[in-house]
Amino acid sequence: MATTQLIDIIEPAKFTDYILQNSMERTALVQAGILARNAVIEAQLNAGADSFTVPFWNDLADDEADIVNDNPATNSTPGKLTAGKQVVRKSFLHKSWSSMNLASEIAGADALGRIQSRAGAYWDRQLQRRLVGTMNGILADNVASDDGDMLLDISGETGDAAKFSAAAVIDAAGTLGDQLGSITGIAMHGDLYRAALKADLIEFVRPSEGSLTLPTFRGLVVIQDDAMPKDDVAGTYVTALFGVGAFGYGVSAPRIAAGTEVENLPSSGNGGGQQILHSRLNVAVHPAGFKWTETSVVDESPSLAELAAAANWARVVERRAVPLAFLKSKL
Repeated sequence: MATTQLIDIIEPAKFTDYILQNSMERTALVQAGILARNAVIEAQLNAGADSFTVPFWNDLADDEADIVNDNPATNSTPGKLTAGKQVVRKSFLHKSWSSMNLASEIAGADALGRIQSRAGAYWDRQLQRRLVGTMNGILADNVASDDGDMLLDISGETGDAAKFSAAAVIDAAGTLGDQLGSITGIAMHGDLYRAALKADLIEFVRPSEGSLTLPTFRGLVVIQDDAMPKDDVAGTYVTALFGVGAFGYGVSAPRIAAGTEVENLPSSGNGGGQQILHSRLNVAVHPAGFKWTETSVVDESPSLAELAAAANWARVVERRAVPLAFLKSKL
């Protein structure tokens, strides 16, 4: 009986291209506009260093306009344009999966389709989890450094006033002031999502041709993830509201190492052989209006826990310029 082996069916370059395309175009995060593909980030992923700086111009100050008069001795005082910078951190990631040749031979099935779909789904979930970790980090920084001006906390109220609701979502978006209309997506814990389903508050829409459907909450695209903050003791949850482009991102294959590599171990399994599929990506997910401070990172790339640490983030723009808000509530 012939056996299908990874080394026979995986074309590394094509497999890497598949993973990159899937991560950049087919995830719900991209469909929702929460993650915006950023050409500057992508270009820098293949450059040296573990982080890079993106300078930007601040908006003109809203000072009152001068009142014109006819006194030649009165001169106007010009304003000035100020600049800032965002620091973006890269992450160098790898995951591998092994398969015994004997298992493939007994199965007698072409594993390529299954491997591609599951590897792509794995990296999609990783991208989403790094987004959630980053959200948790900038929220923690906002509470610690900016008096929580991006957060509406109703968890201390009594009865229904403390619970997640459409009205509370609107009030949380209101922390953006006159920019509240920019909110297009909402990320919530699975407990809240199930409660919203039961209350018939979730609708499913198909944004374009294809089989992908997206859950929506009052017109906002829903991302559900149990990594969203939950306090089991207090019974509180944190929900995030996104505007378009709240996060920029880039994904690329490594510049030196192969993006996809198959390792063959002939002696494994007492000579039956084992194959290991290695998948590598360079990734950067960055929130608009923030800089990475690199205060507490142990290894060469930040872990999910380090992304969620307040000490590693600092906001560098005014509150209204960040298309992001948070709601802390009970179920």
